[in-house]
Amino acid sequence: MADDPLRLSRSGSPVGVSFEFSPPKTPEMETQLWEAIDRLAPLEPRFVSVTYGAGGSTRERTHATVSRLVKETRLKPAAHLTCVGASKAEIGAVVRGYSDTGVRHIVALRGDPPGGIDMPYVAPPDGYQTTESLVAAIKASGDFQVSVSAWPEKHPQSPNLRHDIDALKRKIDAGADRAITQFFFDNDVYFRFLDVAAAAGISIPILPGIVPVLNFKQIANFARKAGASVPSWLADRFAGLEDDPATRKLVAAAVCAEQVLDLIDRGVDHLHFYTMNRADLVFAICHLIGLRAKPALAEAATASA
Repeated sequence: MADDPLRLSRSGSPVGVSFEFSPPKTPEMETQLWEAIDRLAPLEPRFVSVTYGAGGSTRERTHATVSRLVKETRLKPAAHLTCVGASKAEIGAVVRGYSDTGVRHIVALRGDPPGGIDMPYVAPPDGYQTTESLVAAIKASGDFQVSVSAWPEKHPQSPNLRHDIDALKRKIDAGADRAITQFFFDNDVYFRFLDVAAAAGISIPILPGIVPVLNFKQIANFARKAGASVPSWLADRFAGLEDDPATRKLVAAAVCAEQVLDLIDRGVDHLHFYTMNRADLVFAICHLIGLRAKPALAEAATASA
C-alpha cells in the first residue's frame, strides 16, 4: 500500500472538494472563520463558497469575506446571492461589485423569506420572482460560473420531487453550470435523486452537500427546517452524548467518514462540505480520502492571516 494513498473516483480521477463558509458576525467569529480558512486552504479545494443571509442581512459581510479571499489567498471564492430583499438594480450592483473584485463564480439562490422557510416567498418590488431569472441575469452580466441548489428530498415548499426537478431544469436552461445539494445522511437518497434527474435529461454536475454532525441537536433542527430526513440510526449513534463532547467528536468523524467513503466508492468525484466555519473534522475527512496540504500554500495562508 502506498504511503500517501489518494482516493480515486471510479473514473480514475482524484476526488475534489469544495467548502462552504459563512460571513462572521463578531470579531471572535471572524477569528474562527479565518482559522478554518487557513487550515483548509492548503488542501486546494476546487472552490469555496460564502453564504448570504436571509433578506440580504449579511450582504456587506459576505462581500468583505469574498474580497479578502480574493486578495489574501489563492482560493477561488463563489459568492452566494439571493433574490430576497433586493431589487434587480440592487442585485445588479452586487454582481458588478463581485466582478470588479475578481469573483467569477456565484451561487444563485431564491433565498428563504424573512419569516422563515415555511413562509410564502414574495418578490420585492422590481425584484426577481424566480431563481432562473436571477441565473439568466448573472449570466448576461458577465463571464460567471453559476451554481444553484438541488434538494434530494424536495424543497419544503414543493408539492413533490418532480416539481423540484422541473425547477432545476429551468435553472439549467437559464445557464446554471452545476448544482449543489442540500445536505443528506442517507446516500441512497442522493443516488435516487441523480437517477430521477438523469431520466429528466439533466446532465450538469450535482455535487453532494456533506455536513459533519458536530452538534446533533443543532443539525437535526436544521434538517427539520430544510426538509432533510434524519435516520433513526444517526440519532442512535449520538444518543447519550449530549454532555460528552470528546466522544461526540469521534462519533461525528466516524459517521462522516462512512458517508464520504461510500459516496466515492459509488462514483462521486466531488464533495461539497458545509464546514460551519470549523475545520478540524473536515480536514480529517479530507486527509482520510488522500488529500494532503501543500506546504507552500500553508505558508502563504499563514502569512496572510
